[in-house]
Amino acid sequence: MTKLELRRIARKATYTIGKLYVDGKYFCDTLEDVDRGLRQSMPLCEIKRVKVMHQTAIPTGTYKVIVNVSPAKQRLLPRLLDVPGFEGILIHRGNTDKDSSGCILVGENKVVGKVLNSTQYELRLMEILKGKTNIEITIK
Repeated sequence: MTKLELRRIARKATYTIGKLYVDGKYFCDTLEDVDRGLRQSMPLCEIKRVKVMHQTAIPTGTYKVIVNVSPAKQRLLPRLLDVPGFEGILIHRGNTDKDSSGCILVGENKVVGKVLNSTQYELRLMEILKGKTNIEITIK
């Protein structure tokens, strides 16, 4: 099993910064939408009540991940399955919370509110995950 872990470390007014680990080793920084305190264990009605469309980080918890072609992005990307209250959650390149829409962006957090060098981290992550069939991510 390939285990991804996302540790959210900075919760800001419009975005959330985290650190992504692959099998226990630090891989890169992440950027997500606002962490509104959602948890996978919450009732769906509560998640939907708190969620702001395209401006909310997914609930903390553990999710199965598959690698498939994103119709919107037209390339292979990691996709989180069965995220309560969310659909189409991917791990991909991007620089600011405007590029996220609930997804997890990978890169280097060297500028406030952004991740940089995102494309190279997406490509490196895909090298690691491509062909793997048993992947999960835990978000804390």
